Order: sequence, then C-alpha cells, then structure tokens
Amino acid sequence: MTIQETAALLQTMDRVLLLTHIRPDGDTIGSAAALCQALRDMGKTAYLLPNAGTTETYKPYAEGYWGAEDFKPDYVVSVDIAALSLLPENAKKYAGCIHLAIDHHPSNEGFAPHLCVMPEMAACGEIIYEIVHLLTPVTKEIALPLYVAVSTDTGCFVYANTSAHTHRVAAALLETGIDVAGVNKALFRTKSRTRLAMEAWMAEWAEYYDNDRVVIMQIPRSLCLDYRATEADVEELSSLAALVAGTDCGVTLRELEGGRVKISLRTGPRVNATAVCALLGGGGHAAAAGATISGSMKEAKQAVLQAIDMVVGE
Repeated sequence: MTIQETAALLQTMDRVLLLTHIRPDGDTIGSAAALCQALRDMGKTAYLLPNAGTTETYKPYAEGYWGAEDFKPDYVVSVDIAALSLLPENAKKYAGCIHLAIDHHPSNEGFAPHLCVMPEMAACGEIIYEIVHLLTPVTKEIALPLYVAVSTDTGCFVYANTSAHTHRVAAALLETGIDVAGVNKALFRTKSRTRLAMEAWMAEWAEYYDNDRVVIMQIPRSLCLDYRATEADVEELSSLAALVAGTDCGVTLRELEGGRVKISLRTGPRVNATAVCALLGGGGHAAAAGATISGSMKEAKQAVLQAIDMVVGE
C-alpha cells in the first residue's frame, strides 16, 4: 500500500490497538506512540498494547498510551514489526488478526492483509510521519516521539541508511518547536557506569576473524548478572563491535534465558546482514540485522561465522 492508501485506511478505523516488537527500541515505541496520538487527535480510540520489555530509556514516550488488559480492539496495527516471531508474549494472541502492518524492514514476512512496507525508509518513523501529516496536524506531542524514532534508527543521523528524506523529516519535526537537546543527550551522549564497564569487558575479550574484518563480541548472562545490568544498560551494545577500525562486520552475541542466543550484525557493503541473518532464521536490513537461535554461545558463534562465509563466498 502507498502512504496515501494507508492514511485512507486508517481514517476508517476506530478502537485501534497498536503492537510493538520484543525488546522495543526507539523506532517501534516512538512510531507507535506518535501514531496513537495522531489517531486520538482525529477523535479515535487508540492504545498501545503494554510491552513489558520497554526500558526506562523509552518508557517516557509511551506513557499515557498503554491500553488496559481488557481493551477489545476493532482493529490491530503492527508498527516496525517484520515477523510474527517478534511479537511480545501478550501480543501473540493477535497474530492472526493484524489488520495493517507498517514497517520498513526488507525482510517483512507479509503477515497482514494490508501492508505498508517501505524498505527505502531509514526508520519506520519516517513512514509514520508521511502518513500522519495527511491525517492531522503534526503537533509537538506527535513530533517528539517521531524524532526519537527517526534519530535512534539512524544513530543520530550517522548510519549509512540516513537519507535526504530522513533529514527533511527531522527538520519538519524540529519546526514544530520540540526541544531535542535533552533527548539527544540522553539517547546518544550518556552511558551508565555499568554500560561503560560492560563495553570495556566486551572489547577486551573480542575475537577477530577473516583477516580481522569480522569482529565478534559477546554478552554472556554471567556478565549481566555480575554487573547487575538492566535492559537499559544492555540496549545498543550491539553497535559496539562495528566501531572497531579495520572491520566491516561487527557481530554481537547475547546469551538469553532458556538456552538461546541473540545475534546482532552491523556490517559494511561486503557483508549483507539481512542475508546472513536470514540463514539463521532472522532478518533486518542490509547493514543491520539480527536473529535468535537455540544453543550455546560457542554454537552461535560457529553458526554466524558459517553464515557469513556462505553469504560472502570468499
């Protein structure tokens, strides 16, 4: 569906429940909150399904939008969700009745009858902005979470996915008068002591492969327990490996409960992150993707190295 068709469809909806993905980031929370506010400004009833994984970093942008457990929607809309496997536990009951999916991941599985999937957009927030400004004025209440969405998925506008359109959207949001100085400091220029300590450990124990072009960093559960790390401390650690000079494929392995490992890739043009993660049952973007597999950290490392070798073919 086009932006115009999606906006027209949303105009016909009421009693809308918006879904965000597991381990929610700024894009899914910010996009959903902004769309929720826009729908309310249109006189609609709209809520976000509570997401237990929301960290302290992003909770302020979702406050006031969480729905009650007994809310019965007429329409369900997913935001920034590429696959049904990324639904939080309490959202799985809606897997078969998602009416509209709005997303920017090229790996989107097409699980809804109505799809607005635009991989050319750096952030889902860019799509939401284009939809919202056709529906209702973009107020400060809408602009602030949208800024969070767009800025976080572009690394404060430095990732390779950042486009001229991204900057135009950001400029339009700033023109509403929102104060982004505090947001930028909190999201991009502040780290807890715990996170700094974890980064030091990860860097010290990093492993290098493929003539030092591939770096693997690990986050074992024991590390999180030893440092008493919160989810807010751990989020965004997946970007650390890609900062190492001379590498073009940063891999982060995070040990989860239940014998599972989350794999995150940040890559350059030589390695297609989506293709690698697709071999592991995941997906994402060409330069940033992820997957979650069952097994030990050692098995996950072997699996991702094999997948990289298969995609690169060297």
